[in-house]
Amino acid sequence: MRRRELWREKPEKPTGQWSFSSGTLRSPGESSLLPFRAMASAKTYVTKFKSFVILFFTPILLLPLIILVPDKFVRCAYVIILMAVYWCTDVIPVAVTSLMPVLLFPLLKVLDSKQVCVQYMKDTNMLFVGSLIVASAVERWKLHKRIALRMLLFVGTKPSRLMLGFMSVTAFLSMWISNTATTAMMVPILEAMLEQIVVTNVAVDTCQETLELSDKDKAGEFPGNQVIFEELSVQKQEDEDTKNMYKAMNLCVCYAASIGGTATLTGTGPNVVLLGQMQELFPDSKDAMNFASWFGFAFPNMLVMLVLAWLWLQCFYMRPKLKASCICCGLKKKRNNEKVACKVLQEEYRKLGPLSYAECNVLFCFVLLIILWFSRDPGFMPGWLSIAWVSGKTNYVTDATVAIFVAILLFIVPSQKPKFNFSSQTEEEMKTPFYPPPLLDWKFTQEKVPWNVVLLLGGGFAMAKGCEVSGLSEWMARQMEPLSSVRPATITFVLSCLVAMITECTSNVATTMLFLPIFASMAQSIGIHPLYVMIPCTMSASLAFMLPVATPPNAIVFSYGHLKIVDMVKTGFIMNCIGIASVFLSVNTWGRTIFNLDDFPDWANLTRINT
Repeated sequence: MRRRELWREKPEKPTGQWSFSSGTLRSPGESSLLPFRAMASAKTYVTKFKSFVILFFTPILLLPLIILVPDKFVRCAYVIILMAVYWCTDVIPVAVTSLMPVLLFPLLKVLDSKQVCVQYMKDTNMLFVGSLIVASAVERWKLHKRIALRMLLFVGTKPSRLMLGFMSVTAFLSMWISNTATTAMMVPILEAMLEQIVVTNVAVDTCQETLELSDKDKAGEFPGNQVIFEELSVQKQEDEDTKNMYKAMNLCVCYAASIGGTATLTGTGPNVVLLGQMQELFPDSKDAMNFASWFGFAFPNMLVMLVLAWLWLQCFYMRPKLKASCICCGLKKKRNNEKVACKVLQEEYRKLGPLSYAECNVLFCFVLLIILWFSRDPGFMPGWLSIAWVSGKTNYVTDATVAIFVAILLFIVPSQKPKFNFSSQTEEEMKTPFYPPPLLDWKFTQEKVPWNVVLLLGGGFAMAKGCEVSGLSEWMARQMEPLSSVRPATITFVLSCLVAMITECTSNVATTMLFLPIFASMAQSIGIHPLYVMIPCTMSASLAFMLPVATPPNAIVFSYGHLKIVDMVKTGFIMNCIGIASVFLSVNTWGRTIFNLDDFPDWANLTRINT
């Protein structure tokens, strides 16, 4: 019987393919994975050699441009295209790429070395450096943290108002200090508060469950499967709500940081680039755009974008959900959450201690800077500039002069009260210098100021000068003359969308520097106000909401682990649409009045490009 059973058993047929190289049998699944493994291997090699290929082969592949067409403007275009590729791929540091005009423009006979080097420390660069030094003083003495916590306590701790409070504070601080520093300060405060809220929710849930079980034991009831399933579904929903709260609150901070920087000329890099390019490309424009006029235009636009962003995050992540089964519990949790949030904010504020002498002095310098900026040349009335610093068509004092004055003041104003009672001083106090240390020292300032951005701005101004002198701007203007038949509003909208899309993958400063000279030439050639094109595209460069790599605030909130790239893409796409629509609305309404955009200015018509 056993033999018959063994005879009836059939041996298994081997499946798969024989590998002659290894002498083994491959399974069907393994053989089907071979193409994917080959693709993964190819991807590894591409990643490994990408930087090497781009760095060394890009200049070689672009050489036919200057060999076949040996014109001056083509040599300038060669340098600009090479810098654009390096900027977009980041094969070498962005600041190092910005130094390439110093090497290549003299070698290719586009500009001499003196003409190039002077572009790296212009009036606009000094304005940026001065504002960054003031911002570093605010950071050193934690004045920005005190302002943030005080404003949050004033706004209140209801979820919707708390989110609006975080966004308002972040946007306000980002107007004056870097959006990276603002986000890096606000997110830890936010995380500490949210963590305490979650802990409180767990405690409330535990207490509620204990009460329910004791009531059921007294009544002799035992929870059935239906009750267990309901509790599990409620718990799952609460976990989802907690995740959404984390996502919404983190996103609101990084979005507000990017939005707030657009409100002032020194709030973000693209705005500074716009001011510098205006002075470089249109030297007769004078004060067509200054700190006061830009603030009058951009601040209302910032408010519109901020409110719309708040409404969008509320609708997408924190919309109210009716829970009939746990209304009382929900109200209790809500009250506890508000108390916890308030307690955390009060504790953080208590840690700062009373307002110090140094903070008062920094606040004085900060307010002085803002007042001097606004009152220098308000536009609707004569400013203090007209008292003694105007001679004919020459304005001797600019916004950069004010910024550097206050920056120098920070290295002079003491951080402690001088002690005048010499008779009552101890022996150690007598040995200390009479004048206390200043609010800032150079070591701290050197570490805090992002000098790479200064080089980046200088590289952009050198590019603009090269385009002007070589005739590249004039050549690009001729190519764009057919656009004169298109409505200016349509051109502005399309270009804003283009810049907003490109800035998601590249530096917003580099994007602005690449496109503004082109847009200025286009505006001249088709006869529209240059600012009508340049302002929307500058502001669109700050609309980097979709990817973690798009801007440092996005990267900071993404690093905390509450967000996925899909979350940022979904909410960021709508945020981009909101931003483009807001900019388009502001330029075509109050922007027309402030900058007189309906008329083609004489300073743009008289500007000639040397060929």
